[in-house]
Amino acid sequence: MRASQRARGEDVDLVDALLSADERRRSSAVRFDELRAEQKALGKLIPKAAGDEKTELLKKAGELATAVKAADAAQNEAAEETQRLVLRLGNLVHPDVPVGGEEDFTVLETVGTPRDFASEGFEPKDHLELGQLLGAIDVERGAKVSGSRFYYLTGVGALLELALVNAAIAQATAAGFVPMLTPALVKPRAMEGTGFLGQAAENVYHLEKDDYYLVGTSEVPLAAYHMDEIVEASRLPLRYAGFSPCFRREAGTYGKDTRGIFRVHQFDKVEMFSYVAPEDAEAEHQRLLDWEKQWLTGLELPFQVIDVATGDLGASASRKFDCEAWIPTQGKYRELTSASNCDEFQARRLSVRMRGEWRGSGATSSGGGGRATGGHVRPLATLNGTLCAVPRTIVALLENHQLADGSVRVPEVLRPYLGGREVLEPTAK
Repeated sequence: MRASQRARGEDVDLVDALLSADERRRSSAVRFDELRAEQKALGKLIPKAAGDEKTELLKKAGELATAVKAADAAQNEAAEETQRLVLRLGNLVHPDVPVGGEEDFTVLETVGTPRDFASEGFEPKDHLELGQLLGAIDVERGAKVSGSRFYYLTGVGALLELALVNAAIAQATAAGFVPMLTPALVKPRAMEGTGFLGQAAENVYHLEKDDYYLVGTSEVPLAAYHMDEIVEASRLPLRYAGFSPCFRREAGTYGKDTRGIFRVHQFDKVEMFSYVAPEDAEAEHQRLLDWEKQWLTGLELPFQVIDVATGDLGASASRKFDCEAWIPTQGKYRELTSASNCDEFQARRLSVRMRGEWRGSGATSSGGGGRATGGHVRPLATLNGTLCAVPRTIVALLENHQLADGSVRVPEVLRPYLGGREVLEPTAK
């Protein structure tokens, strides 16, 4: 754990503080049990005593009562401190994750080739200019109504979002995911249990009056869906595809990606979420990545797959793969999807457990092939993967599929969801 904290760039001393608090918790619990046992034994002697002996026993009983109360308080205080420190720790980093910060990722694969717009005889427009030509994006009125980093999708822009969401849900459903419409407001335990109230807390919207949090991803309500439940191992894997609005404060990004809709405070997203036996987590992680690659390939977008470095993982992930699409006007790859293996981290915090021993995965793209035996109860593993974060996907689609006159070609996978439309035509010049 010390090595994991160090690799993340987090506080290593936190591990020793936790060990110390846990030692206090255990020793104070032993002390409390000893005093309670002595108190009970004394309680049996008092009715049998008389005179001075009884007076002395009653005096000792009073002293013991005070000591028991103090020991109970010390036990509770140490337990609370231990839990507080536990919740500050990130997940154990997978040993194969590259060590470093945001730019220290490893490129695992590159798919597709960026277009050579110069050879086609025109300079590409950025997504905002294209969105305005198409009558699809209105950031000026978004800012007027709600402030910076808000926007309207209008006309064909709104239709494009609906097409993307329906196509993503169709792919996920075909792969065996159960479609879900999830709450956008959650209780503190759901947010804390998924790991979003630690280092990520600055990006979370909190409604203080009601003590609710606005989710930044449907991962949160999907992870908490089976909170405090025991799932039979024979039901695993459980796979859900959640669609929800997402809210992020984007703290610390002042002046970054301010143009257009790449980095915004509110957006819609389709998220894949899996509950699996811990021994099947790495295989499921690869399956989530494969589904994301299938999605981006269907959208005909050039992209690269990266193994995210330790300092950029987020608290809950032990390993994370990002798919970054090529954005022509930025001349670089930018994150579109992300697949994270959280192992048992979230399940332990949310008390999601499985009953039965899992024997072999053999899982296919549409389900599981393992079997469960026995009645052993233990934490399971959770994983999540973005399938379609709508605004960023629209950015990549508009820029990569634009034509010289400002129109945009529609990938075949989306055409059935856009009334068969093959090209999005400008509405303004």
